[in-house]
Amino acid sequence: MKLFLSGHTDRYALEQLQLCLFPEEPMEYCEKPFGGDGAVSRLSYGTKNLTATAKITRNGHTTRAVQRLPLEKESYALRRRILQRAYYLAALPQLPAAPPWGALSGVRPTKLTTRHLLEGGTAESADLLLDQTFFVTPARRKLCVQASLASVEAVRRLIPSDVSVYIGIPFCPTRCSYCSFVSQTEGSAGKLLSPYLEGLLREIETVGAGMKRAGLTLRTLYVGGGTPTTLSAEQMKLLMETVNRHFDRSRLIEYTVEAGRPDTIDPEKLRVIRDLGANRVSINPQTMNDAVLRAVGRPHTAADVERAYAQAAAAGFTSINMDLIAGLPGDDPESFARSLDRVLALDPSNITVHTLALKKGAELFSRREALPPQAAVEAMVDRANAVLSGKGYEPYYLYRQKYMSGSLENVGWCRDGDLCLYNVYMMEELTDILALGGGAVSKRLLPEHRLERQCNPKYPKQYVERIEEVLAEKSALLEQLTSGEKPGIINQLNP
Repeated sequence: MKLFLSGHTDRYALEQLQLCLFPEEPMEYCEKPFGGDGAVSRLSYGTKNLTATAKITRNGHTTRAVQRLPLEKESYALRRRILQRAYYLAALPQLPAAPPWGALSGVRPTKLTTRHLLEGGTAESADLLLDQTFFVTPARRKLCVQASLASVEAVRRLIPSDVSVYIGIPFCPTRCSYCSFVSQTEGSAGKLLSPYLEGLLREIETVGAGMKRAGLTLRTLYVGGGTPTTLSAEQMKLLMETVNRHFDRSRLIEYTVEAGRPDTIDPEKLRVIRDLGANRVSINPQTMNDAVLRAVGRPHTAADVERAYAQAAAAGFTSINMDLIAGLPGDDPESFARSLDRVLALDPSNITVHTLALKKGAELFSRREALPPQAAVEAMVDRANAVLSGKGYEPYYLYRQKYMSGSLENVGWCRDGDLCLYNVYMMEELTDILALGGGAVSKRLLPEHRLERQCNPKYPKQYVERIEEVLAEKSALLEQLTSGEKPGIINQLNP
């Protein structure tokens, strides 16, 4: 669908909303006015009001909407809000049903409600904000507010010196067809894994020393990927011993290692991970339907998942996450329900329900005809939400992605308060994140909700070749964290 802007340049906000509302129509940004089908967003200043208008024409049918803002209340956020509201209200008559997230287009809807709560709002007023301002449906409002309440409690566990650390292992045994992450398969990696690990150990040493100089304290640590358990037991031992040698773990309350592929897990590797300090693992089936597993290129079976889970429990892990994906090729609501029931029978403390997002880097991007229809995906997600809530699980973090089926969401559910703090801090951007390894993105929080990113080289080969540059950039970042001003909300809550 064409999009033309007049009187403003807030292209990103409108493009994202258009992608959410009309996902099947290719996006075409226009520099000049056009005739025929497409969308026009216009912003104009009057003597008293700022006025946003939207006109959307599809198949010759035109709908319009207008939103106004008093000039004395103008701000960047409110200006964007009336632009999005006008676009949404113009689009609504052209849609088969009201979308679940209304006029919200961002990937982190909970940031809005979490900030509202941290600034003194209540669960009721947060719900009202989502309802009256963004037209979010009741079910999604409830999810969003519940997750934000968990985020507020997570913030209260921080002190200003706390940071989280992410360590990336961008290697996998094989590549899943839905995956768009930068990750090398074992076959294509060849001899790259060993030099990559050598560079990563050097970065761990540099960051550990810099954190000590800066007076920073490690609160959560997450080893992700890729598939970290692609490493052998000896390589995993070397990695974790290096972490223990260079990081002060006196304030560390959560240490996660993703063991996402059961075909990379064995009792020896799990014992190494547990004995060297990790207290949480992820074992991610994505589905418990063997035919669907084959369709997405995962060579293990559902029985392998159950075997890996039993091994993790035997190694002493009580905090175990399991991922499921709604919308995989060959799946349907009945099959997805059976997968959920089979996972629940294992009694994990965390279950994350993802909605399939079609990214351009994934093999599935060009095979959309093999995917379940949007209504079926929505039925999968809605059933999971109802069943998990009924089983005593509570949502604690939530995010959305571009090109997500049905414009739905990913939700982390936990039982007995066993949430993944790292995911909350990272997704809500509540504390500084120091990210190590190829493709890792560090985030430095600044006052007034500003954010500064520092990106490592994207590909493992580049990371190895540019390791000296990586180390210098990390040292400079840690110097900034030493002298920088901390985000105000943490100081307010924990003076």
